[in-house]
Amino acid sequence: MAEQPRKPFRPQPKPGDKKPGERKANRRGAARLAAVQALYQMDVGGAGINDTFAEFESHWIGNEVEGEQYLPAEAAFFRDVVSGVVRDQKALDPLIDEALAKGWPLARITAILRAVMRAGAYELEHRKDIPARVVVSEYVDVAHAFVEPDETGMVNAVLDQIARQFREDEFTK
Repeated sequence: MAEQPRKPFRPQPKPGDKKPGERKANRRGAARLAAVQALYQMDVGGAGINDTFAEFESHWIGNEVEGEQYLPAEAAFFRDVVSGVVRDQKALDPLIDEALAKGWPLARITAILRAVMRAGAYELEHRKDIPARVVVSEYVDVAHAFVEPDETGMVNAVLDQIARQFREDEFTK
């Protein structure tokens, strides 16, 4: 039976927000969630990157789907994460594989967890403008939308190890 992601997580507005979904953090969170969903779809369904961008940007991001209103996402950030993972996947996968517990190769984990970890690893390596702890926390939050709590712990452990590899200085302060 093919795995199905749970209903997509929708970041909630913070108290005092004038317009839900307009805060930059919410737009980035929505972009991360959409990027993970897009990467999952590409992994499982074999869709190409251009078709995936077109579908997500016209039908999912910021639209109402099945009665649920999705937050607008920062489109450039969404595209950067998805295209960066696709471009660098051959380099990212060994990093994730090394950070996983022995006996748990990347090929053995679910497609949705691979998507979360690849997106997080990409950001940790290439988006130095975002603090490492924020990246790890954001992808743990994304993982909560799709997997059980023990699996979010694995996401946290793997991304924390990768963060310390790429951004050691952020952890020694």
